[in-house]
Amino acid sequence: MICACAAPPPTAPTGDPSVSQPPAPAPSGPIPTGPGVPAAGSPQVGGPSGRLLFPGDLLDLGNWSLTLPTGEPGNPDDVAQPALRTYRSAWFRLDDAADGVAFTANAGGVTTENSRYPRSELREMDGPAKASWSNESGTHILDVREAVTVTPSVKPEVVTAQIHDAKDDVIEIRLEGTRLLAEYDDGDSSVVLDPAYVLGTPYDLRIVATGGRVVVSYNGTETLDAPLRGSGWYFKAGSYVQSNEERGESPDAVGTVVVQALKATHRG
Repeated sequence: MICACAAPPPTAPTGDPSVSQPPAPAPSGPIPTGPGVPAAGSPQVGGPSGRLLFPGDLLDLGNWSLTLPTGEPGNPDDVAQPALRTYRSAWFRLDDAADGVAFTANAGGVTTENSRYPRSELREMDGPAKASWSNESGTHILDVREAVTVTPSVKPEVVTAQIHDAKDDVIEIRLEGTRLLAEYDDGDSSVVLDPAYVLGTPYDLRIVATGGRVVVSYNGTETLDAPLRGSGWYFKAGSYVQSNEERGESPDAVGTVVVQALKATHRG
């Protein structure tokens, strides 16, 4: 089990000149610490001994870009390849054991133009272009092993994986309190993957989109087979916090998702 201990109060960042930064202003104010968020420059994340240095050493990020909870209102910072290969920060770094990547977003973070909630989340790419595919042809699979380790306290909800289209989410894997759900139809339909999820518990998730359907398997068991079809689709994974200051949340409250394995596959 990945540690899900209570996070200590945020602290200011320490200098770490070895950390690559995105081509945008660095985060201002306090940054999160705690489960899955080691201090900058900690021995778990690098050194001459050959240990892993960056999230890109653990996960194949070649066809992903990263959206952060920092930047200008409505225009959050993005990190694309090749910079993403050697990027890490308080919002995206190896966990304490260096066997997972901790995605952290704070409730007071910057949001995209069409969302009220902040995220530290990967967006699927197709080389330098944004990925865009249809489940009416071919087979499209997302495999991810992950664990939610921290949720905001007022509204303890985090989205950990998605299929999205040009306008909205198609399906979300979402933790609401202790209920882990696969949610679709704009939230009107859902299936329960785990009714009593314990923070820090890793799970294996597979999302298959093919033949005008989306199938979700949880720890090897098929739990959803939904008649969903469309185009302009792409996968997302990370921490998309579903709370903000308008909910009464502290701006420093965070949601953290630790991803241990991630692979998107397209056939046909």
